[in-house]
Amino acid sequence: MTLTPLVYWAQRHEEIYLLLFITSDALGHGAKGQHEYEFSLEFFLPVKSEVRHKSTQRQVNITVRKEQRGWWERLTAQERKPVFLAPDFDRWLDESDAEMEIQEKVRQNKIFQHHSVLKTGFLFVYNLVQFLGFSWIFVNMTVRLFIFGQDSLYDTFHTISDVMFFCQILASVEVLNAAFGVVRTGVIPTLIQVVGRNFILFIIFGSLEEMHHRPVVFFVFYLWSTIEIFRYPFYMLGCFNTEWKTLTWLRYTVWIPLYPLGVLAEAVAVIQSIPIFDQTKLLSIPLPKAIGTSISFSYVLQIYLILMFLGLFINFRHLYKQRKRRFRTKKRKTH
Repeated sequence: MTLTPLVYWAQRHEEIYLLLFITSDALGHGAKGQHEYEFSLEFFLPVKSEVRHKSTQRQVNITVRKEQRGWWERLTAQERKPVFLAPDFDRWLDESDAEMEIQEKVRQNKIFQHHSVLKTGFLFVYNLVQFLGFSWIFVNMTVRLFIFGQDSLYDTFHTISDVMFFCQILASVEVLNAAFGVVRTGVIPTLIQVVGRNFILFIIFGSLEEMHHRPVVFFVFYLWSTIEIFRYPFYMLGCFNTEWKTLTWLRYTVWIPLYPLGVLAEAVAVIQSIPIFDQTKLLSIPLPKAIGTSISFSYVLQIYLILMFLGLFINFRHLYKQRKRRFRTKKRKTH
């Protein structure tokens, strides 16, 4: 038994929308048995052959594109409307409303493009500044190592710290970018890295003059900068949807040995600072006078050491998943 569905229609300047209501599922099994549905329409003007459709259990949405952009005075070639055809008032617009809809879409697209340009420019400049900063650190430390040899290990803080302070303060922007959706990355891994580095830089190195001449400063700064001179140019190219395969491989690979080594160097710095905090009582936590003592900041550092390696596990897993997803996607595109 062949049935005619109810057909509701609406239009825009470039498309025709048809909504078919049926009383059976896609296989034609309804409450009264199996049915077939069919209808035919001779459109007012020519349409393109490609048709988009989406089906649910009781309705079918069809989108047909007009051959030429314009507003039709009716849907069918014949003036008399078929009995099964009715306006789709949920999507119905008159010509002036449709024009306003187009203008609104154009306005929204312009706003989106403007925001996209601003976001791209902001991210490019940010990554460029960070790349230049960490490149200066890396090159400066490398040159000094070749010129002064082992002696360069003992004055790293005095020669490099100002630029490192600037870069790491600026890195706080990355947490905000992740939190507000400017970039698609996890907030927690970004927060762990930024807070962890700044803790080492400002608390362990910055507040203790006794740490300034320790060789561990050199190794921490050198490992940080080595990772970043590959990461930031990768992001710079990504701002323009451009890729250099060698750089991509380095960005997703060099962290495998360098990130754990960096955490290990940071842990050495924390361990070396514990006796100094005990002796100087710097940042000790005061207790009530009735107790008459204070808690040494070294206890906080001992807890922080545990948290460091927990953070290493979280970030290592995050970075590994990123690497796996990146190269799996690239492999699929290749095939």
